[in-house]
Amino acid sequence: MSPAIRAFLAACSLLLLHLHGIVGMDPGTEAAGVFEHGRHGVSLTTVREARRGCPSSPAAAAGNKDKLPPKPLLVAAPRDAGEYPVLVFLHGYMALNSFYSQLLQHVASHGFVVVGPQLYTVSGPDTTDEINAAAAVIDWLAGGLSSVLPPDVHPNLTKVSVAGHSRGGKVAFALALGHAKFSPPLAALVAVDPVDGMAAGKQTPPPILTGRARSLHVGAPVMVIGTGLGELPNGPLLPPCAPLGVSHAAFFDECAGAACHLVARDYGHLDMMDDDTPGVRGMLTRAVCRSGGARAPMRRFVGGATVSFLRKWVGGDGAALEGIRARPETAPVVLSVDEFVDE
Repeated sequence: MSPAIRAFLAACSLLLLHLHGIVGMDPGTEAAGVFEHGRHGVSLTTVREARRGCPSSPAAAAGNKDKLPPKPLLVAAPRDAGEYPVLVFLHGYMALNSFYSQLLQHVASHGFVVVGPQLYTVSGPDTTDEINAAAAVIDWLAGGLSSVLPPDVHPNLTKVSVAGHSRGGKVAFALALGHAKFSPPLAALVAVDPVDGMAAGKQTPPPILTGRARSLHVGAPVMVIGTGLGELPNGPLLPPCAPLGVSHAAFFDECAGAACHLVARDYGHLDMMDDDTPGVRGMLTRAVCRSGGARAPMRRFVGGATVSFLRKWVGGDGAALEGIRARPETAPVVLSVDEFVDE
């Protein structure tokens, strides 16, 4: 047999092995895919909250209870018919849920229904009301979420996860730790640069961090995403937005179960938000925290890391997460930390 024929047959054999899944893909290729927009077109819907007070009739009351949520929502969902797991995403302190619309759409394009409640308009240091409001939104999903989704798109409410940014990350931990009652139990938790106050001992109530390693038994696998610039102030008169000791590293160190920790070295606390964040609050997102510049790479990283984590712990497919673990250079940002605890 000539060398050319042997080479041709070897190539055919390798192709068949790939087609049958005997030879896996390059883990970097699998990982890189989650950082791009997914295969689904996405709808983005704003949902008003149920009005307080007495409706005009008992029938109206029943309808509002079932269909309108306890808080305003921004819902990103695939347009393609099917059943998809649900992620509830909690905004950061004094931010608007609309500031995360591009991030929510990225996650939804990979086959998730993403629900972003507006937990409050104005809030003080105590997060108790936010925790209770987030729990109420999760409870509402069973009765109302289907009514705000595209035709033939159905939520899989046996697989509900929670994510949160900054103070919203603290609230996500509080939910997983049982600070409020809701159902169903959480499948996974993603905390994006979570913050628990200004410093150890100056935490916002209720405090989540304990100062003890592996002390947080959240009952679900956890991904903690951090920023390298979050612990640095944006000027001599401004405090850091994610102070050392009460931010991502402390949260990861205190996780007692399966967890991973990824840190984008050159990006800041708000760099996963939309390119355009209008209004006074939007202007502040550019002024109060140190930034790494263009937001798109950080947003793609946070969206892709979230998708890879949910695929593993909700969908049972760990290829993308293992790809990031094996080839962290495939991320669209430089990772200064990539830690994994498999317990």
